Amino acid sequence: MRKDLSIKKDYSVLLKNIGSLLERGRRTAAYNINSILIQTYWDIGKSIVEYEQQGSEKAVYGSKLLANLSRDLKQSCFKGFSRSNIYMMRQFYLAYPKFQTLSGKLSDQQSVKLSWSHYVELLIVENDLERGFYEKECINERWSVRELRRQIDSALFERITLGKNKKKIIELSRKGQIIRKPEDIVKDPYIFEFLGLSEKDYSEKELEQALIDNLQSLILELGKGFTFVKRQYRIMINNDQYYIDLVFYNRILKCFVLIDLKIGRVKAQDIGQMNLYINYFKKEEGQAIGIILARYKDQIMIEYALGSVSNKLFISKYKIYLPTAEELEKLL
Repeated sequence: MRKDLSIKKDYSVLLKNIGSLLERGRRTAAYNINSILIQTYWDIGKSIVEYEQQGSEKAVYGSKLLANLSRDLKQSCFKGFSRSNIYMMRQFYLAYPKFQTLSGKLSDQQSVKLSWSHYVELLIVENDLERGFYEKECINERWSVRELRRQIDSALFERITLGKNKKKIIELSRKGQIIRKPEDIVKDPYIFEFLGLSEKDYSEKELEQALIDNLQSLILELGKGFTFVKRQYRIMINNDQYYIDLVFYNRILKCFVLIDLKIGRVKAQDIGQMNLYINYFKKEEGQAIGIILARYKDQIMIEYALGSVSNKLFISKYKIYLPTAEELEKLL
């Protein structure tokens, strides 16, 4: 009986080992295929640009060169070579004239970290500094193509770089977002277009519930290091009960992040109450910062209300729709 048990145990170990080898092999194969694909598309882009340099034609999107290449490659049974795709290969080379300078870099001199679909999204961003930022964040945070598109559409770069000098913006482009202090995690505004709420008709409870229902998207919007703790977090001071709308913990800053939601304008008493919450947490739970998310804010009143507050307390606006072109211009 013991021998049979030993055989079964050894077999289960063997089966587990083979499964691990197969999974590792599949990942390696996919990684290498992606690397070869990216290298090939870069080489194609380079060939097109070098061909142009010998003549007068530039391969703008509507040019005959792209149309002819697309037609002839399709006739030669090469799939995936639409005119738009060939155009993106050309743009890929122009954006990264040295393959080794891709932010994905080469891993073991073989593989790049982002897929072609990621680079198609990145190439839409014309500004080099902005594209570099999204590329670094995409690699560091392992964004899917959908998440990358959403962050570009919500103007994450503009919202993070507000108020930063040129040196800080260049650092963001080269390294991605680095969290050193509470100010680094705060955005203004926050974009909650994923909630699907009407612009006018919702209550604070409905806003809170919608955020909880879309917790994964909310954490993506909040940024790096956030872990959800609790909603309607109850604290007791003497016989009085208070409820904090949302409580998170940030692993990078090693502190709680207390969030209060306001569907209207921030008032002075809202700031005083958040200050109370932060002081309570610092005494009873651990280090904390506070963020009041409101639809509107009176900057002058906020300056006066925060004048004597030593805690890290921030007031940011939120929007339930993606920024318009006019709003992006104002941010820039």
